[in-house]
Amino acid sequence: MSESLHDQLFQALATDPLRPDELPSLLRDRLVAQASAEQLLDVTYRIVDSPLGRLLLAATPAGLVRVAYAAQDHDAVLQELSDRIGSRVLLSPSGLDDVARQLEAYFARGLAVIDVPLDLRLTRGFRRDVLGHLRQIPFGRTESYAEVAAASGSPRAVRAVGSACATNPMPIVIPCHRVVRTGGGLGGYVGGLGAKRFLLDLEQAA
Repeated sequence: MSESLHDQLFQALATDPLRPDELPSLLRDRLVAQASAEQLLDVTYRIVDSPLGRLLLAATPAGLVRVAYAAQDHDAVLQELSDRIGSRVLLSPSGLDDVARQLEAYFARGLAVIDVPLDLRLTRGFRRDVLGHLRQIPFGRTESYAEVAAASGSPRAVRAVGSACATNPMPIVIPCHRVVRTGGGLGGYVGGLGAKRFLLDLEQAA
């Protein structure tokens, strides 16, 4: 990256790292592409439309790090990413194309597994173990919180499983919606129970 482009990028980020939309779009795209290639950005993000509303997708150089529903407050999510990962956060409208395409195919019932590199730095310990198991629950199937606790190595940690699902940084991609109460009750869901029912119905209808 030339020194002038480098300076323009970080001047923009220093001024307002979470609102880069004031940059001319062509310059922004060029800056994002070059900065991403040189790993000068901590996080890039974009917003995509879905049947469940607008979703925020965010990635680090290591992989997808966050998926957030509009109800989770995208501005608050971006601030959390800045606080926890790094302040060099930039909108990339043409970025994360593979994730966006796979999500679109999933919602069209044409894809059972969203398979992209993941960055799990926002979770740790038992919660990360739970998320690892959730990725193994097959499309169109569900497990109870108790079953997930047992499969994750702590049969008594049913509430901790619920907490792991509630704090899942990548809903849909890591399918916490497939975890239900013993007896079939929906339980909770970060995107709301309507979204959980929609996802379960979508997978059953596929």
